[in-house]
Amino acid sequence: MGLIVDSNFVICMEREARQLLRGPAVAFLEEHAGERFFMPFTVAGELACGQSMADQRKWRRLCKPFVLLPWTPEVLWQYGEIYRYLQANGMLIGTNDLWIAATALVHGMPLVTHNLKDFRRIPGLAVLPY
Repeated sequence: MGLIVDSNFVICMEREARQLLRGPAVAFLEEHAGERFFMPFTVAGELACGQSMADQRKWRRLCKPFVLLPWTPEVLWQYGEIYRYLQANGMLIGTNDLWIAATALVHGMPLVTHNLKDFRRIPGLAVLPY
């Protein structure tokens, strides 16, 4: 199996590594050293938007430890399913978070995030705080 990372986890991990800290992200990585970590295409795109990642080589280095998960027809459909459910129940979340959740559900993997409030709205999505 594996774990899917949210952008806040990767940003925290990168910040801790840069400052040589053993913070919550690094501790989570150490506790789950035997796991494979996956990154949805949306997270890679969010990271590319950051000013600190304006150099593509730096962005590629940041993404390199993760297996990149692309969009697929199944992810596209799951996005629609989640959107309709959340909209009908007045609980919509951000578009990128919908893509991340859809990717996690399709691949049947838990999502590592600090954004528990939004992601716990999605039925069937396993969420792991760090």
